[in-house]
Amino acid sequence: MSSESATADAPEEPTTEPDIAALEERIEALEAAVDTVPDDGPKSMTIIATQGSLDMAYPPLILASTAAAFGWDVTVFHTFWGLDILHEERSRDLRVSAVGNPSMPMPNLLGALPGGDALATWYMNREIADNGTATIAELVETSLEMGVDLQACEMTTELFDYDHAAFYDGVTTDVGAATALQHMADADVQLLV
Repeated sequence: MSSESATADAPEEPTTEPDIAALEERIEALEAAVDTVPDDGPKSMTIIATQGSLDMAYPPLILASTAAAFGWDVTVFHTFWGLDILHEERSRDLRVSAVGNPSMPMPNLLGALPGGDALATWYMNREIADNGTATIAELVETSLEMGVDLQACEMTTELFDYDHAAFYDGVTTDVGAATALQHMADADVQLLV
C-alpha cells in the first residue's frame, strides 16, 4: 500500500479551536446560576474552649475575633479549664506548662524541675510583650466588643464555685451543655480547642 492511499483513507482531524461564543454563553449561564443561590446570611462558628493555659487561651479568642471581623456570628463555649479565660482575675495569671509540650524551646526535663512552668510562662509573656501581641484580657474585650458570644459553662461555674461577678462584663453565664450542643448543631463551623 502506498503512503498516498494511506493518507487519503485517514479521517480528517477535527479542528482544535475553541468555540469562543459557546464558552462565553456557558460562563454567563454559570454566573446567572450563582446569582440565584440564596444567601443564608452570615456564616456562624461555635468554638468549645476547654483549656485554660496561656498558650491555649489564644487560639479560641483569635479565631473568634477574626471570624467576627468577617461578619460571622460567633459563639465560644468555655468549659472546665477554659473557663479561666473568662475569669477576669485568673485570665491575667494564666500559665504555660513546659512538660509534655514538644514545641517549647526548652527540654521537657527542665520543665519538670521546680520553677519550670514559671520559667516557661515568663518566657511566653516576654515574647507576647516584645512582639506587641494582644493580651488575653485585650482579646476578651475585643471579642466582646465585636459581638462574640463568650459563654461560661453553668456546670463548670458551679463546680469551681466561681461567682458570676468574677467574669468579664458581657460574658453570657449559666449556659448548659444542651445550649452549647444546639449552637454547634446550627453552626457552619464547629471547633474544639
